[in-house]
Amino acid sequence: MKQFKYITAVLAIAFCSASWAQQETIITQFTEQMNIINPAYAGADNKTVIASSIRSQWTGIAEAPEMQLVNFSTGLGKNVGMGISMVREKTFIEKQNFVTIDFSYKLKVSEHTDLYFGIKAGGNFYDVNVNGLETYNILSDPALVNINQFSPNIGTGVYLKRKKWFMSLSVPRMLNTERTRNDNGIATVATDRPHFYAATGYDFTLNSKGNLFLQPAILMRYVNGAPVSVDINTMLSFNNTFKIGGTYRTDQAYAALMNVELSKRFVLGFAFEKSTRPELARARNTNEILLKFNF
Repeated sequence: MKQFKYITAVLAIAFCSASWAQQETIITQFTEQMNIINPAYAGADNKTVIASSIRSQWTGIAEAPEMQLVNFSTGLGKNVGMGISMVREKTFIEKQNFVTIDFSYKLKVSEHTDLYFGIKAGGNFYDVNVNGLETYNILSDPALVNINQFSPNIGTGVYLKRKKWFMSLSVPRMLNTERTRNDNGIATVATDRPHFYAATGYDFTLNSKGNLFLQPAILMRYVNGAPVSVDINTMLSFNNTFKIGGTYRTDQAYAALMNVELSKRFVLGFAFEKSTRPELARARNTNEILLKFNF
């Protein structure tokens, strides 16, 4: 469609083609927002959690990607959990709001091992507003029109948990959807394919008092047609009230992380991320703030 080509040509100015390798939301503090990518995590351990993240990417570039997400999860009974999440992304004239509801079911495997099954249902509200564009024509271009569409989607996942160890496998968006895309500098209409996620982590106790932990975790993303992306995250936890650590992403990025438990119910976190890509030398850093409430 002709209007897609005009609009995405403008979007290409703000992005290098590598930024489209992963189309879904990237969260540096993924261990604190697991049900965004895996519905089986909703209501895990029968806890009620409200978490929110604000991510400003490439602060040195005007109209660079911004993301806000909010998720709520709780247990509905001994073995059933549910959650609601919303992810809002904005890039220049493009906006997306992905809203879902999650359900999970827990199966007791052994005394210390639980297996959760989850399903996610919702959709993406996709909007391109061309009213903010400045053109050099006296007359407006009839090909430049606003785009508003809704794409339903479903997802699924499994989550295996022991006392100090977990493993997660999920596909949060199973259906193909169309959107604008910059493909090697050429504006096109592309299909967003399902992303596959695998994650695992373990808590190592470092002292006899049991209040010092090393908490490594790994998250792998895969989508057909793009390189596999892996986040390697390691946190040092002091009495579960203060955590500090770092992340390395194979997409040529690294980050420093810090989480502080300000009270028994409230956690404040921050991630400072940098890219090592030469084409993003002027992009500066990416900031991510975490707010988490436990009930």
